[in-house]
Amino acid sequence: MDKNYEVIVVGGGHAGAEAAAAASKMGAKTLLVTMNLQTIGQMSCNPAMGGIAKGQIVREIDALGGLSGIITDKTAIQFRMLNRSKGPAMWSPRVQSDRWRFAEEWRLALESIPTLDFFQDMVVDLISEGSEIKGVVTGIGTRFYAPKVILTNGTFLNGLIHIGEKQFGGGRAGERASVGLTKVLEGFGFEAGRMKTGTPPRVDGRSLDYTKMEEQKGDEQPEKFSFSSETKALVKQRSCFITYTSPEVHEALKEGFDRSPMFNGAIESKGPRYCPSIEDKINRFADKDRHQIFVEPEGWNTVEVYVNGFSTSLPEDVQEKALRKIAGFEKAKIFRPGYAIEYDFFQPTQLKKTLETRLMNGLYFAGQINGTTGYEEAACQGLMAAINAVRSLRVDEEFVLGRNEAYIGVLIDDLVSKGTEEPYRMFTSRAEHRILLRQDNADSRLSEKGYEIGLLSKERLEEFHVKQSRQKLLMKYIKGLSVKMEEVNPILEAKGLSPIDQTVKFDRVLSRPQLGFSDFRTLDSLSTMLNNEGILQEDIDSVEIALKYSGYIDKEIDNANKLDRLENLKIPADFDYSLLKSMSYEAREKLTKLKPVTIKEAKAVSGVSPSDISVLLVYMGR
Repeated sequence: MDKNYEVIVVGGGHAGAEAAAAASKMGAKTLLVTMNLQTIGQMSCNPAMGGIAKGQIVREIDALGGLSGIITDKTAIQFRMLNRSKGPAMWSPRVQSDRWRFAEEWRLALESIPTLDFFQDMVVDLISEGSEIKGVVTGIGTRFYAPKVILTNGTFLNGLIHIGEKQFGGGRAGERASVGLTKVLEGFGFEAGRMKTGTPPRVDGRSLDYTKMEEQKGDEQPEKFSFSSETKALVKQRSCFITYTSPEVHEALKEGFDRSPMFNGAIESKGPRYCPSIEDKINRFADKDRHQIFVEPEGWNTVEVYVNGFSTSLPEDVQEKALRKIAGFEKAKIFRPGYAIEYDFFQPTQLKKTLETRLMNGLYFAGQINGTTGYEEAACQGLMAAINAVRSLRVDEEFVLGRNEAYIGVLIDDLVSKGTEEPYRMFTSRAEHRILLRQDNADSRLSEKGYEIGLLSKERLEEFHVKQSRQKLLMKYIKGLSVKMEEVNPILEAKGLSPIDQTVKFDRVLSRPQLGFSDFRTLDSLSTMLNNEGILQEDIDSVEIALKYSGYIDKEIDNANKLDRLENLKIPADFDYSLLKSMSYEAREKLTKLKPVTIKEAKAVSGVSPSDISVLLVYMGR
């Protein structure tokens, strides 16, 4: 067996799978080393991809040439576009996935790449010369050599699982922890920390009474994640269901608090703020009588159900007693109890924006090792680490996305500039330029870049150009179309809107916030054009957003350019931040203490948001 490679990826989760795929697709001779080849692409927690801000990331991965979007589409059992009632910057696609098919498709996709090799074992040591990485050593003593190594260890580094008063080593239920590597990295000078996450019990769907729950169906006209023609939207879907906890459920849970690792001191690490355990929720929000529970099927052909919203590390008997007090769960049978897991991570401020470590040339970190939480956050880091690893071998030129170019850019900038003390997840509120970073335009933002770096295929780029041409044609047609009173007024009056008194341009009518493109599909001229030119719904959505929000979009582009220009603007040494009452208290406090010299330095301070920087710039007369 050949032991020499260009890139070695350690770990086969979402970050590792994207990293291995990207590096090998870009032509690098790549080795994926993982502890279990049967669990590549495993969904350790919820059987879903996307969601608020996360859906945008999956579309960005796809636009660059990554595989998460395609695999999500191929294994979807339900599609929903979240936040449809809000502005388009907030729309976020989400898919309920078939857990087993998802992992299978990842394995098949990776095995189809000729330049990718696999090896099953634990990596226990790193080979280095001075500050240069040279390779890895596995548990059985096998040595593999490469100038680039990407660590994507997930929750496996010294993983410790908690169920009530029981503790045992593991990186995931039923799988052993990775030991030794943290000590090696600390020996190099890296700063390690400890984090926690949790997962809910899985139950037998046959034991549930769905008549006592609210059905949550998928969208009537489901879309998909990938911009590629390789995948199709769902024709049939599986429903999820919603139920609620109650004061009785909360009392049953409280009975086990004395045996909870969350409350007896067994767990001291910080968990994800925005995905708390059920015991944490009823403790922190004692005034709430109920909490929402999402009942999610795990696939097409399984009775196993994921109890979203009931993450817990309480003892099994307490979990069962409390579950059975939930409406519809009176006879619930637990397949797998919920648990909490503690694991090592490394402060991401030790990384460059390429995700290469500052201390060790050629060594990259991606995923939960950097303090993030979530499949999507991990996958995009794996992709970016691999892109930069290969580019440093080929062209010695980094590939970094800006905060105004992608959610991926926001995520990496936040991590590297500010670090994190708790599991980091992405939200739309973290992106100051979110109107530019919509899920519908990820291909417009990133496809050309994906092709230039050698990841997106020529066929995919041509598909994008065809789509772009359709949208330009539709935009031109709409701007040139005039509509008569007798065509439009019945539609306006039916909506309770004031009629027009003369022939006007269609884009002027469409710009009214109460109206949508769908209201005018009965117009003969418009309907004919859509059919003749093969215009798709995704084209209509993108063009409508561009028309309705053109003023906001143009303003945001100006703001982004302005912020870039002003990064080196000097802040007076005696600047009094206490005067900025519209700035958050945390930002005023930290800026007063740290006294940044430039706007760029102020932006890098943890706890200082983009809106805080805007307040500062306004006060400085910019």
